[in-house]
Amino acid sequence: MTWKTCVLVVANQTADSDELVSALSARSERGPTQFTLLLPSLLGTSPGQSEARLAEALERLRAAGLEMDGEVGDSNPLTAVKEAWDPAKYDEILVSTLPTGTSKWLQIDLPHRVERITGMPVQHVVGTPRSAVR
Repeated sequence: MTWKTCVLVVANQTADSDELVSALSARSERGPTQFTLLLPSLLGTSPGQSEARLAEALERLRAAGLEMDGEVGDSNPLTAVKEAWDPAKYDEILVSTLPTGTSKWLQIDLPHRVERITGMPVQHVVGTPRSAVR
């Protein structure tokens, strides 16, 4: 049996961005990797809209050859991470945000806060939503 590194990926608007696909592809080239996309639910929308967004992102990530599963979490990204984080399940964490100036997650310093609550180093990827580049 081959050991797989399990990576928790926290993303929302950038969940299907080219930058995230590139970062995850580069990570998987270093060895067998299983990714779990944690998508905080979208505020002001129905649960079905968040599930549809997750399915869309997973389809794009899987099409890139990545071994992915996913779940919708709490609308507060920090709460979503607290509820999903399990050190027995995950080996690494990656947080994908919009660029500085437009990212609410960077305004609350999410990558560093996730590092503090999990005790794990967090890789940060800055992405552009696909809807903005179409």
